[in-house]
Amino acid sequence: MSYPDPKYLGEKGEISATFRPVDTAADVVSGNGSATHYLATGAATGGEFGLYRFDMGSRGGGPRTHFHKSISESFFVISGTVGLFNGESWIEGTAGDFLYVPQGGLHAFRNDSDDPASMLILFTPGAPREEYFEKVAEVATEWSPEDQAEFYLRHDTFWTE
Repeated sequence: MSYPDPKYLGEKGEISATFRPVDTAADVVSGNGSATHYLATGAATGGEFGLYRFDMGSRGGGPRTHFHKSISESFFVISGTVGLFNGESWIEGTAGDFLYVPQGGLHAFRNDSDDPASMLILFTPGAPREEYFEKVAEVATEWSPEDQAEFYLRHDTFWTE
């Protein structure tokens, strides 16, 4: 494996970093006490990756088992206890634990504890996941089965159950 071709061709570097303070308001807040923070969207990273902080309320649940065909997904637990499904079994992830799921890998996550939990979710490459986070609760409860299927297909989400 080698380094990819350069994207920056200048000689002196540039001022282009972005900073997001920890107290920035969540981009999406759900009724179950969960909040999603868009730390670095695919659009902001030129499609390289998408990084999101997902804060779950107590007993916040999570998505059922699924896989993606075009993106990998990684989970890094910041605080609390997050149930992580690795395709074979559920693992109780705690602060500092990490799970990588390549394309096609079965996975799920949930917070079944009485305490809140928080984790980072990294998608590579940086797909446009924002609409997914913004509408997934509505889709699951209010949309027709046909519209749900189109939404999940558009967002590279394939359910196994």
